[in-house]
Amino acid sequence: MADQQVDVAIVGAGVSGVYCGWRLLQADSKRKIVVFEGGNHVGGRLLSVRPPDIPNMVAELGGMRILPAVQPLITALLKELNKQLSKPIETYPFPVDQPQNLAYLRGVYLRLSDFTNNPDKVPYRLSFVERGNLAGSIIVNAIEQIVPGITNPKLNEEERRVMARNCEFGGVPLYKQGFWNVLMRIISNEAYQLGVDAGGYNTTLTNWNAADAIPWYLSDFGVNPEYLGFKRGFQEVPLSVAKLFTDAGGTIRLDTPVQGVNWENGKATLRAGGDTITANAVILAMPRRSLDLLTPASPPLQEKEVQHLIKAVTARPLFKLFTTYASPWWLNAGYTTIGADGKSKFVPVEAGRSVTDLPVRQTYYWPKDDGKPATNGPSMLMASYDDGTNIGFWDGLRPKRGEAWAKGREVAEVAEPFESPDCRKSPDLPWCTYQAPKRMVTEVARQLGVIHGLTYAPRVRNAAFRDWGDDPFGGGWNSWNIGVKSWEVKKKIVKPFDDRDFFICGEAYSDAQGWVEGALRTADMVLEKFGIKAL
Repeated sequence: MADQQVDVAIVGAGVSGVYCGWRLLQADSKRKIVVFEGGNHVGGRLLSVRPPDIPNMVAELGGMRILPAVQPLITALLKELNKQLSKPIETYPFPVDQPQNLAYLRGVYLRLSDFTNNPDKVPYRLSFVERGNLAGSIIVNAIEQIVPGITNPKLNEEERRVMARNCEFGGVPLYKQGFWNVLMRIISNEAYQLGVDAGGYNTTLTNWNAADAIPWYLSDFGVNPEYLGFKRGFQEVPLSVAKLFTDAGGTIRLDTPVQGVNWENGKATLRAGGDTITANAVILAMPRRSLDLLTPASPPLQEKEVQHLIKAVTARPLFKLFTTYASPWWLNAGYTTIGADGKSKFVPVEAGRSVTDLPVRQTYYWPKDDGKPATNGPSMLMASYDDGTNIGFWDGLRPKRGEAWAKGREVAEVAEPFESPDCRKSPDLPWCTYQAPKRMVTEVARQLGVIHGLTYAPRVRNAAFRDWGDDPFGGGWNSWNIGVKSWEVKKKIVKPFDDRDFFICGEAYSDAQGWVEGALRTADMVLEKFGIKAL
């Protein structure tokens, strides 16, 4: 065991952690800064891996896109990185809902265009004012009635947050109410179920803090969102930041979980990898579940007021499963249309997503790394993008949560993994680290066949799986609890003690939860305490 002295100890090598380290060294290159990461990679919940059989594709097992119009910090970061990198980070338009794509709901096959063009086909008993609208439009229209004027496209994100924060509904402040509760006062239960089923997500419309959920929902789904994906994977962003950090003299210690943090004699004391580290300042760049795991051996985190702050959010489980194939069989799920010239034209299903109320929930037709659809040859799906209560369906088909981390592993060892000749040949490939359970892949393949109207399950060549509900993350994102004044908590938790350089940051305690933008916002709040301005 060795004793070490550093200026700043950062726990967590996700975006907020490596970003804080890099910016602190930019401001003062003499600082000794060490980032401790319990897992085996830089990036936290950004995890990009190439399938072994498709060299021109990158699977995003974690975060996969950004919204430049409402996310200025990640936009500014990309601009700054591209000034310094010899190979710039490149993006492409990331499509989501395409008119020809499928919605298999309540046993009925729909095109996404049917919601507006053929509303009688939609198998939900909607009111006459709800019929003929997309599921998202119904929710946005309800939000406008809850907070009049908030959907005005001229408003910026902060203005929407202030409106929701100051709004009352039914005589009760919105922050004291749940999103589900207020929606059900405006729309029918059938419309709500359609919003959940066709929206593809369970947790976005659940009962989290309505004052936070409403502006959040409008940012992501409300005002003509235009997404960008990353040609070489989103993880390239934290990896690039980490390289600039280490090039400047910083240190990143992977596979080094911190067992406890204390504050003694005006300094932080950490136990990590058999070493005792003393630091003038400590930054816990961690989500809620990671803080919970650290708390039993960390007296500062046990203090009542800090616990109150930490427990202001709830972790939301989420997983992704990618599968590869010999060819893009889903193209044939398209349809033939007659043009104005009288000629027939086949419109394939080739980009964006299809949705279902089956447990797989969302399937994305994954693009090549130049952003173009795969129209022939080896191809890939994000076969299932699942969150919330639907996660429970898969409990008997995946490893039990918590066991891997308790045994010192970041990823669970799968008892019966999906058979992959490529991974048998090259087991050390990053893709092969995230083995998918065989029974899970079999069931996902069966459901994909149902969604696309097939009588057989297309043969899977390779499969990769990441469950973000597992420790130490606890969820793919975090949401503010009902009754919490998030605008107060997010300021206080950044520096919970007035007399200590003890900081907490990450997407969990931001106003852009679930996004890298949120991680950067809280990181900038920490850096402001050091006198460092945002990019």
